[in-house]
Amino acid sequence: MESADLEVLLACQQWREQGFDVALVTVVRTWGSSPRPPGALMAIRSDGRVSGSVSGGCIEDDLIHQVHQSGLESVVPGGQPQLVSYGVDAEQAHRFGLPCGGTLQLAIERLGKPESIAQVVERLRQRLPTRRMLDLESGQASFADAMPGDRVTCDGSKVVNILGPAYRLIVIGAGQLSRYFCQTAVGLGFDVTVCDPREEYRGDWDVPGTRLTHDMPDDVVLAAGLDARTGVIALTHDPKLDDLAIMEALRSPAFYVGALGSRANHEKRVARLREYFDLTAEELSRLRGPAGIFIGSRTPGEIALSILTEIVATKNGIVADAQVVVRDGKAQAEHGSAIASATAASAPQPTSLVPS
Repeated sequence: MESADLEVLLACQQWREQGFDVALVTVVRTWGSSPRPPGALMAIRSDGRVSGSVSGGCIEDDLIHQVHQSGLESVVPGGQPQLVSYGVDAEQAHRFGLPCGGTLQLAIERLGKPESIAQVVERLRQRLPTRRMLDLESGQASFADAMPGDRVTCDGSKVVNILGPAYRLIVIGAGQLSRYFCQTAVGLGFDVTVCDPREEYRGDWDVPGTRLTHDMPDDVVLAAGLDARTGVIALTHDPKLDDLAIMEALRSPAFYVGALGSRANHEKRVARLREYFDLTAEELSRLRGPAGIFIGSRTPGEIALSILTEIVATKNGIVADAQVVVRDGKAQAEHGSAIASATAASAPQPTSLVPS
């Protein structure tokens, strides 16, 4: 699946090549409970067709209405980039369905030649984080490599947006749990590759939007060139398949590395990785195991949801200390059950009303 950024920019490129005028809309600032974050993109072409979104739909509807009524000129008068705010007052917030107190500021620009968009598209396909700068006075856009710490900004004269490649997940194992996991991961916008050299598990794989390979997981991990927008999750319980791939992933910039298994199996895995592969304590501390956030999951679908919740939380910068991981959650649940049993046992018993 393409990243949201790339999806919108591909639409822009295609529409310009087809001869349509196109405006690109970027969320540059938000206040309060905004529906979409800074950097979110939407494209609208001269007949009102759109790609992407900047809100829950109401602001898109307003822009589409303006274009239908008066053409693209109504949102980019004279072709000059515009800064537009929605939700500044209660009446407007109610009209456009913004959350209470939510305000959005948008930059709206008219796109030029398709070649300029094609260059950014190619960079994203090469997985190059890109810093795109729009001069609000001239309407000219330029781009450069994005650096760590770069963020979306607007100083009144220029808009800087940070465009990134899709987040990828490499899933080790093509069993039943992987099927549930991948179906949801694709829906969340992840680019998903599944690797399983076992023919017995690959035969019936039919999850749309995923790539399936029979190569050994460690070869897949090495060939992928893991970066900070890639996660690796091992779902096989088989050390012969999991361990080498996990080792390579822990030595990479991958944003998430996790493995399915019990707490006891996790400790054995960590011991193996330490003893046989010389991983450092710092590298081993990055391994999420048992993978997932504790939600009391028992079925394959619930376990998949638990793991994906942890992956999304990690992607979004929620630190591990703020997550109730499976290991700690189970321990707390067991401790709570023990306390409940002890409390029940020590509670005063009701007096029998039946004579002995």
